[in-house]
Amino acid sequence: MPSIQPLNPQNSTNKLQSSLLTILRDFRRTGRKAFAVLIDPDKTDENGLFSLLARINVHPVDLFLVGGSLVTDYVHKEVIATIRKHSQIPIILFPGNPLHIVSSADAILLLSLISGRNPEFLIGQHVIAAPLLKKSGLEILSTGYMVVDSGTQTTVSYVSGTMPLPHDKPAVAACTAMAGEMLGLQLMYLDAGSGARWPVSPEMIAAVRAVVDVPLIVGGGLNSGERAYEALKAGADMIVVGNGIEQNPDLLPQLSAVVQEFNQSVVQA
Repeated sequence: MPSIQPLNPQNSTNKLQSSLLTILRDFRRTGRKAFAVLIDPDKTDENGLFSLLARINVHPVDLFLVGGSLVTDYVHKEVIATIRKHSQIPIILFPGNPLHIVSSADAILLLSLISGRNPEFLIGQHVIAAPLLKKSGLEILSTGYMVVDSGTQTTVSYVSGTMPLPHDKPAVAACTAMAGEMLGLQLMYLDAGSGARWPVSPEMIAAVRAVVDVPLIVGGGLNSGERAYEALKAGADMIVVGNGIEQNPDLLPQLSAVVQEFNQSVVQA
């Protein structure tokens, strides 16, 4: 059985050998899937992070996302430093505001909240962050961020003062994604949010996948192997899970196995 290589192995100096955008585009082109674990600095203590990293050595993931919509304890640098000591997995910032920019990561999702109409999260915060990002050396991944109704109000909807996309309106999500791609955004991210009552529907994922060519990220509510498989089968190029693993550590091996099995089938096809 052919082996699946890591998403992006790093050299001894912890420098990425190629851009993450290139790698994600290659995944999109070849049909491979990626699995990212979201680490919220507010919800992670040192012992918990050590435990997670030890389990990831057994049940591999492709990426770490670090951040959240509302971070009150700014320990991003410490979290990233700990990951660096124990792992070579690439780290992408998932920022809620410019205070979350840390140059020791590999890249940053420059999120434009295209599901909402608040100019602060479409361009305002980006103007403030631009000089810092220019100096940071981070790979900038411009991302069309779409929050989807999950049956409960999420932190991002409350903080941003925006309404999520209707859960049962795939066409609205598809048109939003098309507009984002036409504006030049490099990635699309459908997110039901932390603690989602239900995930983004396969129908919505498939509708977005059908109309855009850029890599598609899906997160929120993927609290079982079955839900993760449905998202991948519908067209997600990368799944993101954070809260589910925090609540159920046994979820990590399930999701890792689903992604690996999916990728083995791609290699064998």
